[in-house]
Amino acid sequence: MEQLRPLTAFFDRIQNDGRISSTHIGIFAALLHYRKQKGFVNPIAAYSRQIMPLAKISALKTYCRCLKDLDAYGYLRYLPSKKKTRPSIIHFME
Repeated sequence: MEQLRPLTAFFDRIQNDGRISSTHIGIFAALLHYRKQKGFVNPIAAYSRQIMPLAKISALKTYCRCLKDLDAYGYLRYLPSKKKTRPSIIHFME
């Protein structure tokens, strides 16, 4: 059950945070799933094209906005890549 700790902690924290939408939750869950696939490393290096289908998001603008929100709200640390050939870095707060 150690693997569920980040998701449980996230849900505990967002319970009373009206800024968080279902899109934020979907992206966070997709990031955790991707992290699991990579052996639970922290941080993860990921391209939007890898995470967006997992989160069922088709708009890049929405994806970027939600990641920036999650970073600003303190749920994760998002270091976007400005180049298509380099992945963004995402740190999970643990």
